[in-house]
Amino acid sequence: MSIQKLQEEIVDEFSMFDDWMQRYEYMIDLGKSLPLIEEKYKIDENIIKGCQSKVWVHAEMKDEKIEFTADSDAIITKGIIAILIRVFSGQHPKDIIDADTAFIDEIGLKEHLSPTRANGLVSMIKQLKMYAVAYQTQLN
Repeated sequence: MSIQKLQEEIVDEFSMFDDWMQRYEYMIDLGKSLPLIEEKYKIDENIIKGCQSKVWVHAEMKDEKIEFTADSDAIITKGIIAILIRVFSGQHPKDIIDADTAFIDEIGLKEHLSPTRANGLVSMIKQLKMYAVAYQTQLN
Protein backbone atom coordinates (compact mmCIF):
# COMPACT_ATOMS: atom_id res chain seq x y z
CA MET A 1 0.00 0.00 0.00
CA SER A 2 1.31 3.48 -0.80
CA ILE A 3 2.47 5.92 1.87
CA GLN A 4 -0.35 8.28 0.88
CA LYS A 5 -3.00 5.56 1.33
CA LEU A 6 -1.58 4.54 4.72
CA GLN A 7 -1.62 8.17 5.86
CA GLU A 8 -5.24 8.56 4.74
CA GLU A 9 -6.13 5.39 6.68
CA ILE A 10 -4.58 6.81 9.85
CA VAL A 11 -6.36 10.15 9.42
CA ASP A 12 -9.67 8.26 9.01
CA GLU A 13 -8.99 6.14 12.10
CA PHE A 14 -8.17 9.18 14.25
CA SER A 15 -11.27 11.03 13.03
CA MET A 16 -13.45 8.31 14.60
CA PHE A 17 -12.50 9.53 18.09
CA ASP A 18 -14.24 12.48 19.67
CA ASP A 19 -11.55 13.59 22.09
CA TRP A 20 -7.85 13.37 22.66
CA MET A 21 -8.07 10.97 25.57
CA GLN A 22 -9.54 8.40 23.18
CA ARG A 23 -6.86 9.19 20.61
CA TYR A 24 -4.11 8.73 23.22
CA GLU A 25 -5.62 5.37 24.18
CA TYR A 26 -5.66 4.40 20.51
CA MET A 27 -2.00 5.42 20.14
CA ILE A 28 -1.11 3.30 23.17
CA ASP A 29 -2.90 0.35 21.52
CA LEU A 30 -0.98 0.97 18.28
CA GLY A 31 2.24 0.95 20.30
CA LYS A 32 1.37 -2.50 21.62
CA SER A 33 1.14 -3.82 18.05
CA LEU A 34 4.50 -2.34 17.03
CA PRO A 35 6.86 -4.78 15.27
CA LEU A 36 9.39 -5.00 18.08
CA ILE A 37 13.06 -4.47 17.58
CA GLU A 38 15.29 -7.42 18.45
CA GLU A 39 17.20 -6.97 21.71
CA LYS A 40 20.53 -7.02 19.84
CA TYR A 41 19.50 -3.79 18.07
CA LYS A 42 18.67 -1.95 21.31
CA ILE A 43 22.02 -0.23 21.25
CA ASP A 44 23.08 3.39 21.58
CA GLU A 45 23.61 3.80 17.82
CA ASN A 46 19.92 3.02 17.24
CA ILE A 47 18.57 5.49 19.79
CA ILE A 48 16.89 8.50 18.21
CA LYS A 49 18.57 11.65 19.43
CA GLY A 50 16.25 14.46 20.46
CA CYS A 51 13.66 12.29 22.19
CA GLN A 52 13.01 12.68 25.89
CA SER A 53 12.33 8.98 26.28
CA LYS A 54 14.40 6.24 24.69
CA VAL A 55 13.35 5.23 21.20
CA TRP A 56 15.29 2.59 19.29
CA VAL A 57 14.82 2.16 15.55
CA HIS A 58 16.39 -0.48 13.34
CA ALA A 59 16.18 -0.42 9.55
CA GLU A 60 16.90 -3.23 7.11
CA MET A 61 16.68 -3.35 3.34
CA LYS A 62 14.62 -6.23 1.92
CA ASP A 63 13.78 -6.42 -1.79
CA GLU A 64 14.63 -2.73 -2.26
CA LYS A 65 12.22 -1.72 0.50
CA ILE A 66 13.04 -0.66 4.05
CA GLU A 67 11.68 -2.66 6.96
CA PHE A 68 11.66 -0.79 10.26
CA THR A 69 11.37 -2.19 13.77
CA ALA A 70 11.35 -0.08 16.93
CA ASP A 71 10.66 0.14 20.63
CA SER A 72 10.40 2.81 23.28
CA ASP A 73 10.45 2.89 27.04
CA ALA A 74 7.42 5.25 27.09
CA ILE A 75 3.92 4.16 26.05
CA ILE A 76 2.86 7.35 24.21
CA THR A 77 6.19 7.54 22.40
CA LYS A 78 5.83 3.89 21.44
CA GLY A 79 2.46 4.78 19.89
CA ILE A 80 3.98 7.68 17.96
CA ILE A 81 6.79 5.57 16.47
CA ALA A 82 4.22 2.83 15.70
CA ILE A 83 2.27 5.30 13.54
CA LEU A 84 5.40 6.38 11.69
CA ILE A 85 6.57 2.81 11.14
CA ARG A 86 3.15 1.80 9.87
CA VAL A 87 3.46 4.51 7.21
CA PHE A 88 7.12 4.08 6.25
CA SER A 89 8.00 0.40 6.78
CA GLY A 90 7.88 -1.72 3.65
CA GLN A 91 8.33 1.30 1.39
CA HIS A 92 10.96 2.15 -1.20
CA PRO A 93 13.61 4.58 0.11
CA LYS A 94 12.79 7.23 -2.52
CA ASP A 95 9.11 7.17 -1.53
CA ILE A 96 10.06 7.70 2.12
CA ILE A 97 12.37 10.58 1.22
CA ASP A 98 9.69 12.23 -0.94
CA ALA A 99 6.80 11.62 1.48
CA ASP A 100 5.23 14.57 3.13
CA THR A 101 4.07 14.17 6.71
CA ALA A 102 1.12 16.56 6.68
CA PHE A 103 -1.05 13.72 8.04
CA ILE A 104 0.61 14.35 11.44
CA ASP A 105 -0.95 17.83 11.44
CA GLU A 106 -4.23 16.50 10.04
CA ILE A 107 -4.70 14.18 13.01
CA GLY A 108 -3.64 17.04 15.32
CA LEU A 109 -0.82 15.04 16.85
CA LYS A 110 1.84 17.75 17.07
CA GLU A 111 -0.46 20.26 18.76
CA HIS A 112 -1.52 17.71 21.40
CA LEU A 113 1.99 16.72 22.40
CA SER A 114 4.20 18.43 24.94
CA PRO A 115 6.97 20.51 23.30
CA THR A 116 9.57 17.85 24.14
CA ARG A 117 7.44 15.06 22.63
CA ALA A 118 6.74 17.20 19.55
CA ASN A 119 10.51 17.67 19.13
CA GLY A 120 10.91 13.91 19.54
CA LEU A 121 8.33 13.33 16.80
CA VAL A 122 10.30 15.57 14.44
CA SER A 123 13.50 13.70 15.37
CA MET A 124 11.82 10.35 14.65
CA ILE A 125 10.67 11.48 11.19
CA LYS A 126 14.13 12.90 10.46
CA GLN A 127 15.82 9.64 11.50
CA LEU A 128 13.52 7.44 9.38
CA LYS A 129 14.16 9.69 6.38
CA MET A 130 17.93 9.58 7.04
CA TYR A 131 17.82 5.77 6.88
CA ALA A 132 15.96 6.12 3.57
CA VAL A 133 18.62 8.51 2.22
CA ALA A 134 21.38 6.09 3.23
CA TYR A 135 19.65 3.13 1.55
CA GLN A 136 18.73 5.15 -1.54
CA THR A 137 22.42 6.02 -1.96
CA GLN A 138 23.25 2.31 -1.91
CA LEU A 139 20.69 1.63 -4.64
CA ASN A 140 22.10 4.28 -6.99
